[in-house]
Amino acid sequence: MSGSIPFYQKHHRHYDRGYRSKETESKLSQYQSSSRYTAGSSTSTTSSSRGLKVSSHSGLDVSRLSPVPKRAKPTYLAVDRENQIIGYVVPIFRGSEEFATGYSGTEEARVRDSAAYMARRDLFTSGLEMERSELISRREAMRESAERISQNKRIHEHEEHFKRMNEDSLMHPPEFVIKPRSHTVWEKQCVRLHCTVTGWPDPRVVWYKNNVTIDPLANPGKYKLESKYSVHSLEINRCDFDDTAQYRVSAMNSKGELSAFASIVVKRFKGEIDESLPAPRQGPVSEYGINFKTHIVDKFGVSFGKEGETMSLGCTVVIYPALHRYQPEVQWYRDGMLLSPSKWHHMHWSGDRATLTLTHLNKEDEGLYTLRVTTKSGYETYSAYVFVRDADAELEGAPGAPLDVRCLDANKDYIIVTWKQPAVDGGNSILGYFVDRCEVGTNHWIQCNDTPVKFARFPVTGLVEGRSYIFRVRAVNKSGMSHPSRVSEPVGAMDPADRARMRGTSAPWTGQIIVTEEEPAERIVPGRPLELQVTEATKNYVVLSWKPPGEKGSEGVMYYVEKCVLGTDSWQRVNTEIPVKSPRFALFDLAEGKSYSFRVRCCNSAGVGEPSEATEATTVGDKLDIPSAPGKVVPTRNTDTSVVVSWEASKDAKELVGYYIEGSIVGSNVWEPCNNKPVNGSRFICHGLITGETYVFRVRAVNAAGLSQFSQESEPVEVKAAIGGGVPHGVLPEMGPGGNVGQLTEHRPRWTGAHETVQSPPDTKQKRNKAQADTEAREGAGDASSGLAQPDPAECKSKGCKRGSVSWAPDLAKDLVLESVSDSVSDSLTDIAAHLDPGTAEVQDQAVETVNEPETKQARKFSVDASANRETARPRRESAASPAPPYGITVLECVRDAMVLGWKQPNFVGGADIIGYFVDYREVIDGVPGNWHEANIKAVSERAYRVSDLKENKKYQFQVRAANIAGVGIPSQPSDTFLCEEWTIAVPGPPHDLQIREVRSDSLVLLWKPPIYQGRDPVNGFYIDIKEAEAPEEAWRGVNTKATEKLYFKVKNLKEGETYVFRVRAQNKAGVGKTSDVTEPVPAETKPGTKEIVVDVNDDGIVSLNFECCNMTPDSKFVWSKSYEEITESSRMTIETKGNKSKAVFSALGEEDIGLYSCFVTHTDGASASYNLSAEELQRLLVISHDHKFPIIPLKSELAVEMQEKGRVRFWLQADKMSANGKVDYIFNDNLLSQGEKYKMNFDKNTGVIEMFMDSLTPADEGTFTFQLQDGKATNQSSLVLIGDVFKELQKDSEFQRKEWFRKQGPHFIEYLSYEVTPECCVVLKCKVGNMKKETSALWYKDGREIKADEHLGFSEGVLKLEIAQISKKDSGVYKVILKDDRGTDTSTLNLTDQGFKDLMNEVFSYIANSSTPLKITSTEHGIRLYTFVSYYNDLLQVTWHYKDSAIAFSDRIKSGVVGEQLWLQITEPTEKDMGKYAIEFNDGKGGLRRTVELSGQAFDDAFAEFQRLKAAAVAERNRARVAGGLPDVVTIQEGKALNLTCNISGDPLPEVTWLKNDKEITSNDHCILKFASGKFASFTITAVDTVDSGKYTILVKNKYGTESADFTVSVFIPDEAGGKKK
Repeated sequence: MSGSIPFYQKHHRHYDRGYRSKETESKLSQYQSSSRYTAGSSTSTTSSSRGLKVSSHSGLDVSRLSPVPKRAKPTYLAVDRENQIIGYVVPIFRGSEEFATGYSGTEEARVRDSAAYMARRDLFTSGLEMERSELISRREAMRESAERISQNKRIHEHEEHFKRMNEDSLMHPPEFVIKPRSHTVWEKQCVRLHCTVTGWPDPRVVWYKNNVTIDPLANPGKYKLESKYSVHSLEINRCDFDDTAQYRVSAMNSKGELSAFASIVVKRFKGEIDESLPAPRQGPVSEYGINFKTHIVDKFGVSFGKEGETMSLGCTVVIYPALHRYQPEVQWYRDGMLLSPSKWHHMHWSGDRATLTLTHLNKEDEGLYTLRVTTKSGYETYSAYVFVRDADAELEGAPGAPLDVRCLDANKDYIIVTWKQPAVDGGNSILGYFVDRCEVGTNHWIQCNDTPVKFARFPVTGLVEGRSYIFRVRAVNKSGMSHPSRVSEPVGAMDPADRARMRGTSAPWTGQIIVTEEEPAERIVPGRPLELQVTEATKNYVVLSWKPPGEKGSEGVMYYVEKCVLGTDSWQRVNTEIPVKSPRFALFDLAEGKSYSFRVRCCNSAGVGEPSEATEATTVGDKLDIPSAPGKVVPTRNTDTSVVVSWEASKDAKELVGYYIEGSIVGSNVWEPCNNKPVNGSRFICHGLITGETYVFRVRAVNAAGLSQFSQESEPVEVKAAIGGGVPHGVLPEMGPGGNVGQLTEHRPRWTGAHETVQSPPDTKQKRNKAQADTEAREGAGDASSGLAQPDPAECKSKGCKRGSVSWAPDLAKDLVLESVSDSVSDSLTDIAAHLDPGTAEVQDQAVETVNEPETKQARKFSVDASANRETARPRRESAASPAPPYGITVLECVRDAMVLGWKQPNFVGGADIIGYFVDYREVIDGVPGNWHEANIKAVSERAYRVSDLKENKKYQFQVRAANIAGVGIPSQPSDTFLCEEWTIAVPGPPHDLQIREVRSDSLVLLWKPPIYQGRDPVNGFYIDIKEAEAPEEAWRGVNTKATEKLYFKVKNLKEGETYVFRVRAQNKAGVGKTSDVTEPVPAETKPGTKEIVVDVNDDGIVSLNFECCNMTPDSKFVWSKSYEEITESSRMTIETKGNKSKAVFSALGEEDIGLYSCFVTHTDGASASYNLSAEELQRLLVISHDHKFPIIPLKSELAVEMQEKGRVRFWLQADKMSANGKVDYIFNDNLLSQGEKYKMNFDKNTGVIEMFMDSLTPADEGTFTFQLQDGKATNQSSLVLIGDVFKELQKDSEFQRKEWFRKQGPHFIEYLSYEVTPECCVVLKCKVGNMKKETSALWYKDGREIKADEHLGFSEGVLKLEIAQISKKDSGVYKVILKDDRGTDTSTLNLTDQGFKDLMNEVFSYIANSSTPLKITSTEHGIRLYTFVSYYNDLLQVTWHYKDSAIAFSDRIKSGVVGEQLWLQITEPTEKDMGKYAIEFNDGKGGLRRTVELSGQAFDDAFAEFQRLKAAAVAERNRARVAGGLPDVVTIQEGKALNLTCNISGDPLPEVTWLKNDKEITSNDHCILKFASGKFASFTITAVDTVDSGKYTILVKNKYGTESADFTVSVFIPDEAGGKKK
């Protein structure tokens, strides 16, 4: 095949240009004739160079028609290697001589032409004549060529016609025209494998990686498959190391299959290998297709160490199969944080053993250590806890060293140092802490504070700009100083902006724009500082922060800080000697309890500027309170050396760091710390306890303000193993850094491994600055406090946190961001976070700058109106990232020169509120888009915008960017192309901005905004459509049949678990308009932790709506709405928010407040709820409010009376709540009762139960009983009237209960006599007895007569039984059982007469009916029989036969009966009139039971045919010839006697009679007379018997229905022979 002609055109039936019209051929001929070149060797050369072969054959061989040898004329058809015509070649003429010698028909013609040419050249010297001659010759030659082309075309079409008629000749197996080739690429590059495949029918192409089918849907964004024009390609996006593999492409059709192979090798740049990944392998290792099994053995256990010691943790790792030089990925984690090699941690892998060495233990090293070994087939983990106790103090009683020293808010002049308090205070409370600093590169430590600070945070001042420092902290009590803590990480004293620039400069080709500060102007006094505020205030210091002024003047700007005591106008400069260089300052030596205002001035060489706006008055004191003591502590047995301790968390604790747990052996009064590093959560496993000892535990909380009081001591617990072995190594679901391994075992931050099914985030074509990402990831990792934190249990449950699968969690995203530096995870943080739960997503500061603009787009500067966006005044959060792109751009209205666009909010908002959107547009001309232009300079807050100044009838595309405090996100994908033309339709445009709220398992609320384009008339209603997400377009259906005028609608009756989409249509008088954009698919499910709005009325009668959100983020806000419009007017309602709870308090609840209230929480996964305050609900709340204003003691139950054992009467009520001062008065008929012999009172103030007991009731107790309650000003009472029949009934019940009590002192019936019918239709009479002994007798009676004990009586497990096997009418009667012994007698009676016996038999009949078999059809000689079997038949059973739902009237032809357990219906001599539905109905006194059968159609035909056959057989049997009897078997007779035998003969028709002797026929004669008289009697007579008459005689009767015979033997004897010998 030629390389220049595409394979898909080679066999194209129209590729040959011969299909053109005659006019086209004529034009082509004229074009060819105008050429100046010949088609000789140069033509062939030209054609060959283009990949075409010029055929030398033609359809008509001229040389065979003439005897004179002629030169073969070349043809100008272009053919391929298979001689298939694919085109033709236009001849090119080079000159007149070449033409003259190349195209004459014969040799004579050439000579003739040559002579003519020479003559003309001699005769005509004019160039014009020569040109004319050449033109004529060319026309003749081209005419001949065109004729040959036309003839060959006809031949080719003829061949193609027969090919099409025979399709099999075209079918052929797949063939790779171009095979995929192998590639070696760098990480993060994209690679494409492509091939060209032919075959008919079209082959099916499948791609494989290491013989595993590649599924693009399983890895969205990773793989992209394309197939166009038999060219197939596989594109692998952003290759990583795991993409190194062998790839196979397989093509298959009905004729066969063929495969081709290619390999991809992914390399890393030198120096970019992540230390957490396995080292590069030395030599080839063929691990593809191998399933590794990993086992961790020889494990380290719970370990204990002391500060300053060295500890090694190690495990042996067995990997099967063992491959030479194969190294798995070995990682170590502490409390979920990945550890990297440092001076504190040394990691080693020896080939089969992983070791972690902690070189110098500190309390920071305490925690849960996890070893993770990862192979391509998955991973295995093992975890154990490491405890680190304090080093021995230099002075007895000195406290332990502080821990976890960190540096925050580093600036030019100061750095804030934080730490955590130690668990051990040495027996004396810690007085405070000293902070030391040391310049990096020296060993000189300087104490930073003269007096100890109690707050675990301190601003260090007096630093030299540009130098780096490390810090440590020491604790002090009255006994002495502790050891210093572990030193912090080095930090530089410089401006944060300078630090950001030092993280790494961008490469010049990235196109990044770095905005620097403007050049200072000369000799200008700087302006006022901006946004001065107090960022932190304690009793020791106050920290101020501000922004530099807009006009900075000359040189560098410095600052003076001034303070003013509240109530005075005297401003004092704080730093009079040395101005401050950075816009941060810490003030000391302020008077505790006083209030101050502050302001700042800028200064430079030109002078001191005006002061800033003063701050609000700030009172000096600790704003952070010490947390309250934890609640109840509960210890639980775990192992023989550990105990699980759980406790109630401290209430209202702010900035909680964690908890310390202490344990003590009971009686020792010596408390030892169980942990030396604060733990989060409310459970912890205390290890290292003494087996068999009894311990008590206590807990205290810690935050920066200090340690709380200890909780109450727990109950004692003995240290012994719990059943089941306990929880290993402190792995608890709720644990945080103290023992959290859940993230490691439940969430794997890798995107590789056989067990993982994570979908890669989609590619948004963003570019990430490598150097910037590396620096941010390192700094973010240093600031991260929890790494892989445990997800919320409710969230874990909703997202399916299971082993072997990955559920997206916020901390997983952080881990993914950290790994993106080394693992080349190409997708931006925006796409990663798009998979997160927006209610819990939190992204570290290393991700803020991950999203860069496209190279061709400059960064957009934007400003947002502060009055419209409250968030602009807030400082930028370190956890914020720019939002993902919006999507779903649509046109909402269009006029001649403007278009209104709408779009959908991004899936990921970046952890901060979106403060605006920017719209770009570009014109599209003839399908070619132009340059982008900005539509708005100032951000728009709505998701709709009018783009003006467009051109009418022009086409445009649009893109939208979202912005938050972190920056402007990347643009959306360009929209569809829209035509700018004015809408003139009468119906309205589409609604827009559809939002879904309050998603529950069976309902949700849909919100929308009205269409921008109203149409000819105003909009008067909306329709909502719904369909399942996966359903086709035809599945759209309406939700509401009547248009709703509201802008919201609650969709109900959803199917739980189903995913739906919605759209909205608006209508006006002209009709229904366009549909809105379809919403995102939403599953109908109630997410775990979903809360509803709760109405509360406080003690003052104030009504409020309360809503709680469990999955809030720091940026989440509660938005309250009425009728889904945000409440901004606060005259009738006040909003109060605290933590994750918000309440809307009504000022004065009234009719104006009736409506639908809702609350929505931003930055969550849609947490929202609503509450409908109707008129009825309003009245109810007003009643409750009134009750709260005028309190009464609420009662859970009113005064009631109940009967107790022995006839004791209990009067009681229960109050909802009463204090310890509450009291009760007991009143009877207006008389106060008191405790005594008759009345006994009890008041349980814990439960609110008030009781009064009376042993019995007498007629004097008839009256009104009242309990009067009083608790402070609240009162209540409850009365019970016991008079008349009510009292008599109660007194009777009391006497009965008293008698019952005495009855139960002897043998008695627990359950009285009753009956039970067994499935075998046996009736069992039974009763349950109690308090029996050996001497107790049980006697059975029926109708007063004792039933003797036999096999029917039984007694087992306290139950007496009497079995009646086949019950009948005679078993009716009164049954009685009597129990008696020396303690008493008890009797139980069961009446089984009349109705009682009828009910019993109905139950028996029910069992019989249920045991019946389906009604069946059979045939007899008399007709058709319907029958059913029952397990037991009783003569009293009533059945009814039905024909066509009517009872059958029985006759001689239709009869019913019973044979054994068979019930039948006989239809004699059936006809077609008997066809139909038959049923038998069993009557059981209730609904009855029917069995039916259809006697019609084939069933009737078969039964009727069988009846005819049986009937004929019966007739034949009845009428056949028979010998009825009369003949003996043997006849012995004396010689000479006469023999006469007679037998009866029957048969119809009359049978023929034949007599045989010794099987030979005999006839009648005088000696042997044979007669057949009256057709009934056959006689056999011998007049005088002779010896010759002995023998065997046979009578044979025969008619058309059959034959029958009878035999007898005649023996004749002579009497005078001795002994009477027989002959």
